Amino acid sequence: MLLKRNSGSGICLILAAMTLLLGACDIGDRTSAEPGQDAGTATPRAQPDGTASSGGAASDTQLRAVVSERLPYAEVGEELVYGYFVFPSDMIEPLPAVIVIHEWWGLNDNVRSMADRLAAEGFIVLAVDLFAGKVASGPEAARQLMLNVVEKPDPASENIRQAYDFVKNTAGAPSVGVLGWGFGGVWALNTAMLLPDDLEAAVIYYGQVIGDEDKLRPVNAAILGFFGATDRGIPVDSVQQFEAALERLRKDYEVSVYPGVSHSFANPTHRNYNADVAELAWNKTLEFLRANLIADTE
Repeated sequence: MLLKRNSGSGICLILAAMTLLLGACDIGDRTSAEPGQDAGTATPRAQPDGTASSGGAASDTQLRAVVSERLPYAEVGEELVYGYFVFPSDMIEPLPAVIVIHEWWGLNDNVRSMADRLAAEGFIVLAVDLFAGKVASGPEAARQLMLNVVEKPDPASENIRQAYDFVKNTAGAPSVGVLGWGFGGVWALNTAMLLPDDLEAAVIYYGQVIGDEDKLRPVNAAILGFFGATDRGIPVDSVQQFEAALERLRKDYEVSVYPGVSHSFANPTHRNYNADVAELAWNKTLEFLRANLIADTE
């Protein structure tokens, strides 16, 4: 059962009603920092290959409290899809929204912690689930989950469309952006192509990109991309082709290729993690989202 709302206020009452009706939601009111833990960053769960479950730069202390809830935001293939919804606890009117898309590990604690961190900066955040509730415990399982979506992308596309409808029409967000890492970065770009006239901003952290002008031409969202110069999975020439296509199409974009860093450079427990570059990218991300989602609503 998915609830719709049109009013610009009373979102907390709507969320409370969802909880009572569904009986399956987990609401929490938390500050973004807890003793012994970086603000907005849960203790990473290491994978067998030594990597962490999700990306994200190390965080400075954040004092703004957030309210979080596990709730259904879509129905795909006659099955409810549950995501992680979070917003600042002091929110009165709906804020701009960011749809967060997980890496190939799935919607896990680390993705939720990054959603908390982003919400603490003044956004409504919906971390979606493209893996039907499954979370990988190792690289091979993660690869299979990813391939399931790659081979049959239509359910994921419908998932994203309904996620947008949820934050825009149910949560009442005046503007919407998307952010993803790796597999989620691919789908951040896909979202910009799926919703060319609706999305205001897309942030891509080391996701595979394209140089096909026909596919990119309809995109109206501003694009921000972060890549590593030594990333063997995403060659620099493919990023350059993407950037060149955006330039020829006169799109609003900024693409950064950082020398000496590779895939997952923003993942604090990955061997490729680079704290300085990760923090630089995160600060650029916040500046970009504020410029494209908040400025137009003030």
